[in-house]
Amino acid sequence: MKYIDEFQDPGLARRLLDEIHATVTRPWALMEVCGGQTHSIIRHGIDQLLPKQVELIHGPGCPVCVTPLEVIDKALEIASRPGVIFCSFGDMLRVPGTGRDLFQVRGQGGDVRVVYSPLDALRIAEQNPEREVVFFGIGFETTAPPNAMTVHQARERGIRNFSLLVSHVRVPPAIEAIMRSPECRVQGFLAAGHVCSVMGTAEYPGLAARYRVPIVVTGFEPLDILEGVRRTVLQLERGEHTVDNAYPRAVRAEGNPAAKAMLDDVFEVTDRAWRGIGVIPDSGWRLSERYRDHDAEIRFSVEGIDTREPAACRSGEVLQGLLKPHECEAFGTLCTPRSPLGATMVSSEGACAAYYLYRRLDLGSARRQGQAPSASGASGVPGAPVPADASANVPPLEGSSVV
Repeated sequence: MKYIDEFQDPGLARRLLDEIHATVTRPWALMEVCGGQTHSIIRHGIDQLLPKQVELIHGPGCPVCVTPLEVIDKALEIASRPGVIFCSFGDMLRVPGTGRDLFQVRGQGGDVRVVYSPLDALRIAEQNPEREVVFFGIGFETTAPPNAMTVHQARERGIRNFSLLVSHVRVPPAIEAIMRSPECRVQGFLAAGHVCSVMGTAEYPGLAARYRVPIVVTGFEPLDILEGVRRTVLQLERGEHTVDNAYPRAVRAEGNPAAKAMLDDVFEVTDRAWRGIGVIPDSGWRLSERYRDHDAEIRFSVEGIDTREPAACRSGEVLQGLLKPHECEAFGTLCTPRSPLGATMVSSEGACAAYYLYRRLDLGSARRQGQAPSASGASGVPGAPVPADASANVPPLEGSSVV
């Protein structure tokens, strides 16, 4: 972004905060549906600066975190096979499967490679025609188009030793699943701007009307998020429930027609399991019939996998917005970035990782006791630098599936 500083301006942030404080008259619970937004909120202490009546609930917006354990275990099995080059973005390598992760597979002799684009994996396949090359295709609507384009190119160029292990999920069905849950407390949504830049906003008005919740599309910088909160609270206070685009510099109502056409050609909508949540109907994609030859699950016939989630991990509740990370008994003790129980602690968009990275360890107890929460690791002023030791003990990532 050319003018990044303007979207972190403390003076403008204060004005937006003043407007929110002046507007709110009763408690409201809002959910941000993007792990990138969660990290921005925690890093800049936005949730601590909002009126006490406004609660931000962290949703299932981390693509790494919601990739089901069964798919992770299938990836581990495929990557362990001789003759396979398994390619992935770096943030998937530390995600725990049942008993191990991709780093351990690599340490045991598996050819696991970090790439920065699916096209890198296609290039590896072209250079190694005698090997099977698999790319781990995960993520929301943002990463699906480049993965679709890569499979399309593999088919057009006759690169038959390339396949995709698909675990793509879609945001609107997840919002509907959240609203249908009997435990749901969400009264308004901050929708992810990058998802809408691809898909547009056509799927949201029906959700807003059906569940009577405002949905405000916003970005990831502090001012983007504060403006999204301001518009959402304003709608709630007025009793309105419409879709509002607060991110017009990146999002158009129709989205990206070329990207959507590629998705329609390569993928078809299917039910998908979300880690810690369960199966959500029509919430994902799989390769369409034309491209089924490049489906790694079919090509490698991975069956009979016994998946086991750690009993102490409560990441499913975190992903559903039912639990804040520091309220999990294992957080920061049994579960850390170096020894994670779940993906929410290792992903660069995971809520648990955000709380750990920015030292948000005791916010819950402070709020319950009516004290001003300590902002360890959060400056209290959007745009201010994070303390130098904030990333201590957090391993660096090679590449990322976050877009």
